[in-house]
Amino acid sequence: GILFMVGGDGTLMASKHIADEILKRKLKMSVICIPKTIDNDIFLVSRSFGFDTAVDVATLAIKGAHNESAAYPYGIGLIKLMGRHSGFLAATAALAQQDANFVLIPEVDIFLYGKNGFLQALENRIKQRKHAVIIVAEGAGQNFFDDQENQYDASGNVVLKDIGIYLKDKIAQYFKEKEIPISLKYIDPSYIIRSLPANANDSVFCGFLGRDAVHAGMAGKTNLLISFWNNHYVHVPMEASAGKRKKLDPRGRLWQSVLEATGQNMFFTD
Repeated sequence: GILFMVGGDGTLMASKHIADEILKRKLKMSVICIPKTIDNDIFLVSRSFGFDTAVDVATLAIKGAHNESAAYPYGIGLIKLMGRHSGFLAATAALAQQDANFVLIPEVDIFLYGKNGFLQALENRIKQRKHAVIIVAEGAGQNFFDDQENQYDASGNVVLKDIGIYLKDKIAQYFKEKEIPISLKYIDPSYIIRSLPANANDSVFCGFLGRDAVHAGMAGKTNLLISFWNNHYVHVPMEASAGKRKKLDPRGRLWQSVLEATGQNMFFTD
């Protein structure tokens, strides 16, 4: 038989344990995993299915936030996107819909206060351009909650603190103290983004992944995931990917392109 497992890092870990147990029991069964997460953070996978669709939908939220913020003096649009440990969705959406002025991701530390802090940079932007759009990945700024005890979900994952609401409150408080009458709109489209139908590109992509998964299982291969890597569909041993994380490189082309598109560095003092 063939067991197909579809999911993210937790599913990869489970797939590996199941495949190892099947091997130990000498059962005639293949275990094939297809990686799925809109965070696009699976190690040795260039792109996971659903990511393109997520970017498409996220751009609508960014466009809406821009229209809202630009329509009002000192308007600010704050959008929280998924991305527990990696900022690929936030960064790619910012490039696809170039209306964002600040993008905050888990891989780059955030400091709120001081002359080189985010809030001062946001104030600089507001005073110069009268509006701003901010994209924050859900895993960004978790250092702000170091004094709070961690909570865990049923799978043993740390439940992230809500950086979106935290930033919303801090921004509102900061500008109130500065006596700058901002109009702040907070948008959290997370579950809408991951629940809408796949776009055409993702639909075709899923077909390739599914066919390769069936071929791998029928050929008797096991304990692997079907990956799209370096523009090729490849078989990756589960142990090479499970338990590891792909992260955005702050020195790489994607993030440097985001910095150029947003121009966010110019609003920091130092």
